[in-house]
Amino acid sequence: MRETSTHVDVAVIGGGIAGLTAAYRLKEAGRAPEVFEADSDVGGRMRAHKEDGWLVESGTETLASHGYPATWRLIKDVGLDRDGGVLKVGSLAGVWRDGKAHAGSGHWVGTLTGAGLSPGGRVAMTGMLGGLLPSLGKVSTRRPGESPLGLRTVAEFADGRHPDLHDYLLQPAASTGWAWDTRRSCVAPLVATMVATRGLHGWRTYRDGMDSLARKVAEGLTVHTGRAVREVTEIHDGGVRLVFTDGAVVTAREAVLAVPAPVAGKLYPSAPAGELPFLHATSYSRMIRVTCLVDRPLAVRQSRGTKKVYALLIPEKEDGYLAGLTFEHFKAANRAPRGKGLVSMLSAARATDELMDRPDEEVVEALLGRATRYVPELRTALSRAYVHRFPYAAPEATPDALRLQGAFLDRPTRAVEFAGDWVFQRPTSEAAVQAGELAAERILSRRLRSATHVHDHART
Repeated sequence: MRETSTHVDVAVIGGGIAGLTAAYRLKEAGRAPEVFEADSDVGGRMRAHKEDGWLVESGTETLASHGYPATWRLIKDVGLDRDGGVLKVGSLAGVWRDGKAHAGSGHWVGTLTGAGLSPGGRVAMTGMLGGLLPSLGKVSTRRPGESPLGLRTVAEFADGRHPDLHDYLLQPAASTGWAWDTRRSCVAPLVATMVATRGLHGWRTYRDGMDSLARKVAEGLTVHTGRAVREVTEIHDGGVRLVFTDGAVVTAREAVLAVPAPVAGKLYPSAPAGELPFLHATSYSRMIRVTCLVDRPLAVRQSRGTKKVYALLIPEKEDGYLAGLTFEHFKAANRAPRGKGLVSMLSAARATDELMDRPDEEVVEALLGRATRYVPELRTALSRAYVHRFPYAAPEATPDALRLQGAFLDRPTRAVEFAGDWVFQRPTSEAAVQAGELAAERILSRRLRSATHVHDHART
């Protein structure tokens, strides 16, 4: 491929779970997709590696037993469910307040513990949920901006309500996992996800790491790693031309751009005018995650009588520099060797802006300085640390992006399609899998319509 132009059936640019899903469904339908991934391995933002008995994950991915139909369909199709490849998460999420973690965020246990809400906050939450009930059945996970919640941001939705609802419920829920600024991101995708997944009840994790599904799907596909694309253009005969950074050229009948929207816009500058507004409006939050290999199974201080917290949500009101901590050894026992632990630190926006381009040792030291407030032994227990930077952590689901999403989803099919969680403006692996399926469906329907047109023309 470095020496001469090559032709493929369908070129999928991006080996994350969205691109791999698109390729898998296309191959299932009889097409011959080939995946081109710039990195050395598949997985995208869902990557993991083993290190002396620790399982180090770059992101924070879990999957829900409810609200993830496309993901579970894919898991079953590749057989990942048949050998214990998916484990139940037995521990809870919790919110930090008044010097300790309050377990039960997004879980029925929270009705007993309060999950960090004051008595007044609990009453206000009941009222908020009652007010939402008429709208819940109309909140779409695929078109969140078209729900009765409209284009209100999380902060606008919380405005005028008890301050706890924003400060100790909505803001930490949006920030810890998605790195969202509640003044920029809309509440509809957050509510849609909470409703679909039934909160944080019944969550699961991949036994062998968050890239398990990606690696399993890739086994049956033609995947080229270390192949970075520089530009994508449609050509006169309806096909697609790919130019790689090493100068190689590949042509294809169709292509799927399974990369973040800003990257897609740069790779495909000649995209139709009707597609560009949504691509340009889709922005991303950023985040840094530092994974700490520790010599003991550390835990955060929490209320007695509840299961250990594996995910600590730290409200901006309490810190503003650290957004959360995860205790992976409580999420799954195989994340660390026996008697040891695995703790990750998640940066808040201020820390991300300050540290994104700083050396790893400075990032670790800066976040450790805050994390020891919650886990005082973390510094002395630390053996090694790995810094993971995410310039495209999660699509922000801004009002502008949600306003333009419907027209983008309704656009005519073309030789170049798109996949990624940003298509549905919901930062979850389920949204990415759904987008991969949609891209495959659109390509298959395009070819079917073309064949029908040729058949009808021949009859005429």
